[in-house]
Amino acid sequence: MTTFRLGAYAVGIENDRVLLVRCASEFDEGHWTLPGGAVEHGEDPIDAVVREVAEETGCAAEVERLLGVDSRVVPAAERHQPEKGVHQNVGVFYLVRITGAPRPEPDGATFDPLWTALAEVGGLRRASLVDVGLELARSRPPTGHVPAVPVGGLVLH
Repeated sequence: MTTFRLGAYAVGIENDRVLLVRCASEFDEGHWTLPGGAVEHGEDPIDAVVREVAEETGCAAEVERLLGVDSRVVPAAERHQPEKGVHQNVGVFYLVRITGAPRPEPDGATFDPLWTALAEVGGLRRASLVDVGLELARSRPPTGHVPAVPVGGLVLH
């Protein structure tokens, strides 16, 4: 069995800070990630990232540019539910301008939206997509692709 997810993620950087949200699940006590999430069937990824930012942070997002795409395959043995088999996540990353004051997602999977100093991100328990999005924003590679981010320690799938 394999699973697949197409996600759209917002990289909102302002004054050497990035907008992050914290999420938790039955498998994880909490980690930081970029605002974003699954692209619904028939939805344009640009519309998805704007919708997800509004849902998760209460802020408006204006897409400034496409940063790139990351495809990550997670082996079954590294999943929280190995019985579901291999998982592929394809993430579309956008540089966005954020307006409004962040607030927690009502009854949602994310909480604590927070402008976080870029210098502090490395010390946070975080999803690998945070590192991917920040590297795409920093280097702006012409291919829209950066090397895979190794997981382990504070960096999670």
